[in-house]
Amino acid sequence: MTALSEAERFARLRLARTDRVGPVAFSQLVGRYGSAARALDALPRLTRGGARPAAPEEIEQEFERGERLGARLLVLGEPDYPPALAAVDPPPPVLWTRGDASLLSREGIAIVGARVASAGGLRIARGLAQQLGEAGHVVVSGLARGIDGAAHQGALPTGTVAVLGGGVDDIYPPEHRELYAEIVERGCVVSESPVGARAQARDFPRRNRIISGLSRGVIVVEAELRSGSLITARLAAEQGREVFAVPGSPLDPRSKGTNELIRQGAVLCEGIEDVERTFSGPRTLREPPQELFSQDEEPDEAVLEQVAALLSPTPTPRDELARALGLPVGLVAAALLELSLAGRATLLPGGLASA
Repeated sequence: MTALSEAERFARLRLARTDRVGPVAFSQLVGRYGSAARALDALPRLTRGGARPAAPEEIEQEFERGERLGARLLVLGEPDYPPALAAVDPPPPVLWTRGDASLLSREGIAIVGARVASAGGLRIARGLAQQLGEAGHVVVSGLARGIDGAAHQGALPTGTVAVLGGGVDDIYPPEHRELYAEIVERGCVVSESPVGARAQARDFPRRNRIISGLSRGVIVVEAELRSGSLITARLAAEQGREVFAVPGSPLDPRSKGTNELIRQGAVLCEGIEDVERTFSGPRTLREPPQELFSQDEEPDEAVLEQVAALLSPTPTPRDELARALGLPVGLVAAALLELSLAGRATLLPGGLASA
Protein backbone atom coordinates (compact mmCIF):
# COMPACT_ATOMS: atom_id res chain seq x y z
CA MET A 1 0.00 0.00 0.00
CA THR A 2 1.48 3.35 -1.08
CA ALA A 3 0.77 6.90 0.01
CA LEU A 4 -1.96 8.71 -1.91
CA SER A 5 -1.23 11.92 -3.75
CA GLU A 6 -2.62 15.14 -2.27
CA ALA A 7 -4.97 15.40 -5.24
CA GLU A 8 -6.36 11.91 -4.59
CA ARG A 9 -6.70 12.62 -0.85
CA PHE A 10 -8.69 15.73 -1.74
CA ALA A 11 -10.82 13.73 -4.20
CA ARG A 12 -11.51 10.98 -1.66
CA LEU A 13 -12.69 13.48 0.95
CA ARG A 14 -14.83 15.16 -1.71
CA LEU A 15 -16.34 11.84 -2.78
CA ALA A 16 -17.01 10.90 0.85
CA ARG A 17 -18.88 14.20 1.36
CA THR A 18 -20.97 13.80 -1.80
CA ASP A 19 -24.71 13.41 -1.31
CA ARG A 20 -25.91 9.76 -1.51
CA VAL A 21 -22.35 8.41 -1.39
CA GLY A 22 -22.19 6.44 1.85
CA PRO A 23 -19.37 4.08 2.86
CA VAL A 24 -20.68 1.21 0.69
CA ALA A 25 -21.02 3.35 -2.43
CA PHE A 26 -17.65 5.01 -1.75
CA SER A 27 -15.82 1.67 -1.64
CA GLN A 28 -17.62 0.44 -4.74
CA LEU A 29 -16.94 3.62 -6.72
CA VAL A 30 -13.23 3.63 -5.89
CA GLY A 31 -13.06 -0.11 -6.60
CA ARG A 32 -14.83 0.30 -9.93
CA TYR A 33 -12.84 3.28 -11.22
CA GLY A 34 -9.53 2.83 -9.44
CA SER A 35 -9.48 6.29 -7.88
CA ALA A 36 -11.82 8.83 -6.35
CA ALA A 37 -10.83 11.38 -8.99
CA ARG A 38 -12.06 9.14 -11.81
CA ALA A 39 -15.18 8.22 -9.82
CA LEU A 40 -16.05 11.91 -9.43
CA ASP A 41 -15.68 12.35 -13.18
CA ALA A 42 -18.05 9.41 -13.77
CA LEU A 43 -20.76 10.52 -11.32
CA PRO A 44 -22.76 12.73 -13.72
CA ARG A 45 -23.00 9.87 -16.21
CA LEU A 46 -23.82 7.26 -13.57
CA THR A 47 -26.72 9.31 -12.24
CA ARG A 48 -27.89 10.63 -15.61
CA GLY A 49 -26.65 14.10 -14.70
CA GLY A 50 -28.33 14.21 -11.31
CA ALA A 51 -25.26 13.79 -9.11
CA ARG A 52 -23.90 16.81 -7.27
CA PRO A 53 -20.45 16.13 -5.85
CA ALA A 54 -19.47 18.20 -2.85
CA ALA A 55 -18.14 21.59 -3.97
CA PRO A 56 -14.33 21.88 -3.97
CA GLU A 57 -14.65 25.05 -1.87
CA GLU A 58 -16.42 23.07 0.89
CA ILE A 59 -13.60 20.51 0.97
CA GLU A 60 -10.97 23.25 1.07
CA GLN A 61 -12.78 24.79 4.03
CA GLU A 62 -12.91 21.41 5.81
CA PHE A 63 -9.15 20.97 5.34
CA GLU A 64 -8.60 24.49 6.67
CA ARG A 65 -10.73 23.82 9.76
CA GLY A 66 -8.81 20.62 10.41
CA GLU A 67 -5.48 22.39 10.00
CA ARG A 68 -6.47 25.16 12.43
CA LEU A 69 -7.49 22.51 14.95
CA GLY A 70 -4.26 20.56 14.53
CA ALA A 71 -6.27 17.54 13.37
CA ARG A 72 -5.02 14.86 11.00
CA LEU A 73 -7.00 13.24 8.18
CA LEU A 74 -6.70 9.48 7.60
CA VAL A 75 -8.05 8.31 4.24
CA LEU A 76 -9.05 4.76 3.32
CA GLY A 77 -6.31 3.31 1.13
CA GLU A 78 -3.42 4.98 2.94
CA PRO A 79 -0.79 2.99 4.90
CA ASP A 80 -1.68 4.76 8.17
CA TYR A 81 -5.39 3.92 7.95
CA PRO A 82 -6.26 1.56 10.87
CA PRO A 83 -6.08 -2.05 9.56
CA ALA A 84 -8.89 -3.24 11.84
CA LEU A 85 -11.25 -0.67 10.35
CA ALA A 86 -10.10 -1.38 6.81
CA ALA A 87 -11.33 -4.96 7.28
CA VAL A 88 -14.85 -3.81 8.24
CA ASP A 89 -17.57 -4.04 5.57
CA PRO A 90 -17.82 -1.20 4.68
CA PRO A 91 -14.96 0.82 6.19
CA PRO A 92 -15.39 4.53 6.90
CA PRO A 93 -13.90 6.40 3.91
CA VAL A 94 -12.23 9.13 5.98
CA LEU A 95 -11.35 9.76 9.63
CA TRP A 96 -10.32 12.96 11.36
CA THR A 97 -8.09 12.48 14.39
CA ARG A 98 -6.60 14.56 17.19
CA GLY A 99 -3.78 13.18 19.32
CA ASP A 100 -1.74 10.02 18.74
CA ALA A 101 -3.25 8.39 15.64
CA SER A 102 -0.88 5.41 15.95
CA LEU A 103 -3.11 4.14 18.78
CA LEU A 104 -5.76 3.33 16.16
CA SER A 105 -3.52 0.62 14.69
CA ARG A 106 -2.87 -1.11 18.01
CA GLU A 107 -5.10 -3.80 19.49
CA GLY A 108 -8.20 -2.14 20.90
CA ILE A 109 -10.75 -3.32 23.43
CA ALA A 110 -13.96 -1.29 23.68
CA ILE A 111 -15.77 -0.63 26.94
CA VAL A 112 -19.30 0.76 26.66
CA GLY A 113 -22.36 0.94 28.85
CA ALA A 114 -25.04 2.99 30.54
CA ARG A 115 -24.91 6.76 30.64
CA VAL A 116 -26.70 6.77 33.99
CA ALA A 117 -24.44 4.15 35.55
CA SER A 118 -24.26 2.81 39.09
CA ALA A 119 -21.30 3.53 41.35
CA GLY A 120 -20.37 -0.15 41.07
CA GLY A 121 -20.56 -0.07 37.27
CA LEU A 122 -18.32 2.99 37.11
CA ARG A 123 -15.77 1.30 39.40
CA ILE A 124 -15.77 -1.85 37.27
CA ALA A 125 -15.36 0.11 34.01
CA ARG A 126 -12.53 2.21 35.42
CA GLY A 127 -10.74 -0.81 36.86
CA LEU A 128 -11.10 -2.92 33.71
CA ALA A 129 -9.81 -0.06 31.57
CA GLN A 130 -6.78 0.44 33.78
CA GLN A 131 -5.93 -3.27 33.78
CA LEU A 132 -6.45 -3.61 30.02
CA GLY A 133 -4.20 -0.63 29.39
CA GLU A 134 -1.49 -2.02 31.65
CA ALA A 135 -1.74 -5.32 29.71
CA GLY A 136 -0.98 -3.50 26.45
CA HIS A 137 -4.48 -2.94 25.04
CA VAL A 138 -5.87 0.39 23.87
CA VAL A 139 -9.26 1.12 25.44
CA VAL A 140 -11.85 2.48 22.99
CA SER A 141 -15.10 4.18 23.95
CA GLY A 142 -17.47 6.97 22.97
CA LEU A 143 -16.84 9.80 25.50
CA ALA A 144 -20.45 9.62 26.71
CA ARG A 145 -21.50 10.10 30.30
CA GLY A 146 -21.29 7.17 32.68
CA ILE A 147 -19.43 4.01 31.67
CA ASP A 148 -17.69 5.59 28.65
CA GLY A 149 -16.20 8.40 30.70
CA ALA A 150 -15.06 6.03 33.46
CA ALA A 151 -13.37 3.77 30.90
CA HIS A 152 -11.47 6.68 29.35
CA GLN A 153 -10.37 7.88 32.79
CA GLY A 154 -9.07 4.45 33.75
CA ALA A 155 -7.05 4.11 30.54
CA LEU A 156 -5.62 7.64 30.32
CA PRO A 157 -2.14 6.67 31.59
CA THR A 158 -1.71 4.01 28.89
CA GLY A 159 -3.62 5.52 25.96
CA THR A 160 -7.31 5.61 25.11
CA VAL A 161 -9.35 6.33 21.98
CA ALA A 162 -12.55 8.40 22.05
CA VAL A 163 -14.84 8.05 19.02
CA LEU A 164 -17.22 10.98 18.53
CA GLY A 165 -20.50 11.28 16.65
CA GLY A 166 -19.90 14.90 15.68
CA GLY A 167 -16.65 16.38 14.46
CA VAL A 168 -13.41 15.87 16.37
CA ASP A 169 -14.01 19.31 17.92
CA ASP A 170 -17.56 18.51 19.08
CA ILE A 171 -17.16 18.01 22.83
CA TYR A 172 -20.24 16.28 24.18
CA PRO A 173 -21.27 16.16 26.95
CA PRO A 174 -19.85 19.61 27.86
CA GLU A 175 -18.74 18.40 31.30
CA HIS A 176 -16.21 16.12 29.58
CA ARG A 177 -14.27 19.11 28.23
CA GLU A 178 -11.33 18.48 30.57
CA LEU A 179 -11.39 14.72 29.86
CA TYR A 180 -11.48 15.48 26.13
CA ALA A 181 -8.40 17.69 26.45
CA GLU A 182 -6.56 14.96 28.36
CA ILE A 183 -7.43 12.38 25.67
CA VAL A 184 -6.10 14.70 22.94
CA GLU A 185 -2.90 15.07 24.99
CA ARG A 186 -2.43 11.42 25.98
CA GLY A 187 -4.64 9.40 23.63
CA CYS A 188 -6.60 9.97 20.42
CA VAL A 189 -9.95 11.47 19.45
CA VAL A 190 -11.42 10.24 16.16
CA SER A 191 -14.50 10.99 14.07
CA GLU A 192 -15.92 10.20 10.64
CA SER A 193 -17.86 13.48 10.59
CA PRO A 194 -16.60 16.77 9.12
CA VAL A 195 -14.62 19.07 11.40
CA GLY A 196 -17.06 21.51 13.00
CA ALA A 197 -20.10 19.21 12.64
CA ARG A 198 -22.41 18.87 15.64
CA ALA A 199 -23.63 15.36 16.43
CA GLN A 200 -27.15 14.39 15.42
CA ALA A 201 -29.07 11.20 16.22
CA ARG A 202 -28.14 9.57 12.88
CA ASP A 203 -24.42 9.97 13.66
CA PHE A 204 -24.33 7.67 16.68
CA PRO A 205 -24.85 4.34 14.89
CA ARG A 206 -21.88 5.31 12.64
CA ARG A 207 -19.86 6.18 15.74
CA ASN A 208 -20.76 2.81 17.30
CA ARG A 209 -19.57 0.96 14.16
CA ILE A 210 -16.20 2.64 14.50
CA ILE A 211 -15.96 1.83 18.21
CA SER A 212 -16.51 -1.86 17.54
CA GLY A 213 -14.52 -1.81 14.29
CA LEU A 214 -11.39 -0.50 16.01
CA SER A 215 -11.65 -3.17 18.68
CA ARG A 216 -10.89 -6.85 18.94
CA GLY A 217 -13.70 -7.16 21.47
CA VAL A 218 -16.42 -5.07 23.09
CA ILE A 219 -17.16 -5.18 26.83
CA VAL A 220 -20.62 -4.04 27.92
CA VAL A 221 -20.63 -3.12 31.61
CA GLU A 222 -24.20 -1.93 32.20
CA ALA A 223 -27.04 -1.56 29.70
CA GLU A 224 -30.82 -1.59 29.74
CA LEU A 225 -32.66 -3.75 27.21
CA ARG A 226 -33.22 -0.78 24.86
CA SER A 227 -29.73 0.66 24.87
CA GLY A 228 -27.24 2.04 22.37
CA SER A 229 -24.62 -0.17 24.00
CA LEU A 230 -26.51 -3.25 22.81
CA ILE A 231 -26.42 -1.82 19.29
CA THR A 232 -22.64 -1.57 19.60
CA ALA A 233 -22.55 -5.20 20.79
CA ARG A 234 -24.65 -6.30 17.80
CA LEU A 235 -22.40 -4.43 15.39
CA ALA A 236 -19.35 -6.02 17.03
CA ALA A 237 -20.79 -9.50 16.49
CA GLU A 238 -21.58 -8.67 12.84
CA GLN A 239 -17.98 -7.52 12.36
CA GLY A 240 -16.59 -10.74 13.80
CA ARG A 241 -15.54 -9.17 17.09
CA GLU A 242 -15.91 -10.84 20.49
CA VAL A 243 -18.68 -9.57 22.78
CA PHE A 244 -18.23 -9.58 26.56
CA ALA A 245 -20.82 -8.68 29.18
CA VAL A 246 -20.44 -7.96 32.88
CA PRO A 247 -23.25 -9.74 34.77
CA GLY A 248 -25.36 -7.86 37.29
CA SER A 249 -28.29 -8.08 39.65
CA PRO A 250 -31.61 -9.05 38.05
CA LEU A 251 -33.17 -6.35 40.22
CA ASP A 252 -31.27 -3.58 38.43
CA PRO A 253 -32.68 -2.55 35.00
CA ARG A 254 -29.11 -1.62 33.98
CA SER A 255 -28.17 -5.29 34.21
CA LYS A 256 -30.99 -6.65 32.08
CA GLY A 257 -29.20 -5.85 28.82
CA THR A 258 -25.89 -7.36 29.87
CA ASN A 259 -27.54 -10.46 31.32
CA GLU A 260 -29.48 -10.90 28.07
CA LEU A 261 -26.23 -10.67 26.08
CA ILE A 262 -24.83 -13.52 28.19
CA ARG A 263 -27.94 -15.61 27.46
CA GLN A 264 -27.34 -14.98 23.76
CA GLY A 265 -23.75 -16.22 23.93
CA ALA A 266 -21.63 -13.25 25.00
CA VAL A 267 -18.58 -14.09 27.11
CA LEU A 268 -19.27 -13.55 30.80
CA CYS A 269 -16.74 -10.97 31.98
CA GLU A 270 -15.90 -10.69 35.67
CA GLY A 271 -12.38 -9.36 35.11
CA ILE A 272 -9.49 -8.97 32.72
CA GLU A 273 -8.72 -12.69 33.02
CA ASP A 274 -11.87 -13.49 31.02
CA VAL A 275 -10.68 -11.17 28.24
CA GLU A 276 -7.12 -12.47 28.16
CA ARG A 277 -8.29 -16.08 28.16
CA THR A 278 -10.53 -15.44 25.16
CA PHE A 279 -7.74 -13.68 23.26
CA SER A 280 -4.95 -16.13 24.07
CA GLY A 281 -4.41 -16.93 20.37
CA PRO A 282 -3.12 -14.69 17.57
CA ARG A 283 -5.44 -12.12 16.05
CA THR A 284 -6.69 -12.61 12.52
CA LEU A 285 -8.51 -9.93 10.56
CA ARG A 286 -10.97 -10.54 7.79
CA GLU A 287 -9.68 -9.66 4.37
CA PRO A 288 -11.13 -6.37 3.09
CA PRO A 289 -14.08 -7.10 0.78
CA GLN A 290 -13.16 -7.47 -2.89
CA GLU A 291 -15.27 -5.58 -5.39
CA LEU A 292 -16.71 -7.25 -8.47
CA PHE A 293 -16.62 -4.45 -10.98
CA SER A 294 -14.83 -4.15 -14.29
CA GLN A 295 -14.77 -1.15 -16.57
CA ASP A 296 -16.79 -2.87 -19.31
CA GLU A 297 -19.81 -3.63 -17.11
CA GLU A 298 -22.11 -0.68 -17.77
CA PRO A 299 -25.78 -1.43 -17.12
CA ASP A 300 -28.20 0.05 -19.63
CA GLU A 301 -31.63 1.43 -18.78
CA ALA A 302 -33.30 -1.97 -19.21
CA VAL A 303 -30.97 -3.64 -16.71
CA LEU A 304 -31.45 -0.80 -14.22
CA GLU A 305 -35.22 -1.19 -14.40
CA GLN A 306 -35.03 -4.99 -14.09
CA VAL A 307 -32.91 -4.76 -10.95
CA ALA A 308 -35.04 -1.97 -9.45
CA ALA A 309 -38.20 -4.03 -9.99
CA LEU A 310 -36.85 -6.85 -7.81
CA LEU A 311 -35.93 -4.64 -4.86
CA SER A 312 -38.12 -4.39 -1.78
CA PRO A 313 -37.79 -2.94 1.74
CA THR A 314 -36.39 -6.33 2.78
CA PRO A 315 -32.60 -6.47 2.23
CA THR A 316 -31.75 -8.87 -0.61
CA PRO A 317 -28.31 -10.32 -1.53
CA ARG A 318 -27.04 -9.08 -4.88
CA ASP A 319 -26.11 -12.69 -5.76
CA GLU A 320 -29.78 -13.60 -5.39
CA LEU A 321 -30.80 -10.72 -7.65
CA ALA A 322 -28.25 -11.84 -10.25
CA ARG A 323 -29.56 -15.43 -10.21
CA ALA A 324 -33.16 -14.26 -10.55
CA LEU A 325 -32.28 -12.15 -13.60
CA GLY A 326 -29.71 -14.50 -15.13
CA LEU A 327 -27.14 -11.68 -15.19
CA PRO A 328 -23.49 -11.50 -14.08
CA VAL A 329 -23.11 -10.48 -10.45
CA GLY A 330 -20.74 -7.66 -11.43
CA LEU A 331 -23.33 -6.17 -13.76
CA VAL A 332 -26.00 -6.31 -11.05
CA ALA A 333 -23.59 -4.74 -8.55
CA ALA A 334 -22.94 -1.90 -11.00
CA ALA A 335 -26.69 -1.43 -11.49
CA LEU A 336 -27.30 -1.33 -7.73
CA LEU A 337 -24.59 1.28 -7.36
CA GLU A 338 -26.18 3.50 -9.99
CA LEU A 339 -29.64 3.02 -8.49
CA SER A 340 -28.32 4.00 -5.05
CA LEU A 341 -26.73 7.18 -6.46
CA ALA A 342 -30.10 8.02 -8.01
CA GLY A 343 -31.85 7.52 -4.67
CA ARG A 344 -33.72 4.41 -5.86
CA ALA A 345 -31.84 1.79 -3.80
CA THR A 346 -30.02 1.52 -0.49
CA LEU A 347 -26.70 -0.32 -0.40
CA LEU A 348 -26.05 -2.28 2.79
CA PRO A 349 -23.06 -4.16 4.21
CA GLY A 350 -22.51 -7.75 3.12
CA GLY A 351 -23.59 -7.28 -0.50
CA LEU A 352 -27.22 -6.54 0.44
CA ALA A 353 -29.54 -3.96 -1.09
CA SER A 354 -33.07 -2.73 -0.47
CA ALA A 355 -35.53 -0.33 -2.05
